[in-house]
Amino acid sequence: MPQATRHFPAEWEPQSAVLLTWPHTETDWAPNLAAAERTFAAIARAVLVREALIISVHHADLVESVRARIAPLPDQAERLHLIVVPSNDSWVRDHGPLTILEDGQPVLLDFTFNAWGGKYPSALDDAIISRLHATGIFGKTPRRRVDFVLEGGALESDGEGTLLTTTSCLLDPHRNRTITQDTAEAQLRDSLGIKRVLWLTQGHLEGDDTDGHIDTLARFATPDTIVYQSCDDSADSHFASLQAMARELAALRQADGAPYHLIPLPLPRPVYDDAGHRLPATYANFLIINGAVLLPIYGDPADAVAQSRLTEAFPNRTIVPIDCTALIRQFGSLHCVTMQLPAAVPVRAPEPAARLPHP
Repeated sequence: MPQATRHFPAEWEPQSAVLLTWPHTETDWAPNLAAAERTFAAIARAVLVREALIISVHHADLVESVRARIAPLPDQAERLHLIVVPSNDSWVRDHGPLTILEDGQPVLLDFTFNAWGGKYPSALDDAIISRLHATGIFGKTPRRRVDFVLEGGALESDGEGTLLTTTSCLLDPHRNRTITQDTAEAQLRDSLGIKRVLWLTQGHLEGDDTDGHIDTLARFATPDTIVYQSCDDSADSHFASLQAMARELAALRQADGAPYHLIPLPLPRPVYDDAGHRLPATYANFLIINGAVLLPIYGDPADAVAQSRLTEAFPNRTIVPIDCTALIRQFGSLHCVTMQLPAAVPVRAPEPAARLPHP
């Protein structure tokens, strides 16, 4: 029997919807919940202009308050789907589905999620994909469980078979105990159809508890262009690591041997929490959606520079800045709280009974 052809889409390919997992009081968001909800609502409104939005809501009694916070325009209301699914946290980039096209048909891959190597409770988040799938929201798209710990924030696809990732995250033994670079690449080839993997060994943001997710550091804008988080201030604690990462990126080659076109993003000024810990503010954590790029900003003078650089990287898309200061207080940003679905995945409103949480 011939082996199926698998394609792991790039983020810029057409999409049917974006997923969010709404924050709630039973999580670490509680002290900062109002500000976080304002940010989530801003992201939701930006998405609804262009595509459908599926939101996992922790309790049924929160559904209407979430809808009211978003306040969709009348012509966008049917694109908003609020599904009651219990959650531990809101980082759907990492507990959401990784979608491939298998012989042209979409498949939702449900990898194991263990909260970045067992750092936090994760049982509810690990079940979100199966619970959403059971409602019928994804139509007849099949779901496939994969017995391997993997997070969406750890992967950057160029849509042509090349994957960009980091050794610090993907080779972490707290995720997969006996992992090696060879076994990781074999898993990525088998599950996602990846042809080659580009590994970064450098690059780190203080306050990042994902062990160096690639989506905070370097992103494909096209198959031949990488946008990356840079640092030019030699007094900044990130300087050595991000300079070393920039050198690694310059040494990478495309499948045809050509170097990548590299576009540096400025580093925001340091932002600290109340305990004096630096927070992982990064402009690389943007989200590409249909016709637009949602850019996290932080009330920083470098915001405008970052917007200009993304305009260069995505000349045919509208750059939509969204203040994500509230998100970095929980150690993530805009891309971390979102997950896109390729256009081949249908979005079907479930029956009302399917909106209830599983026992």
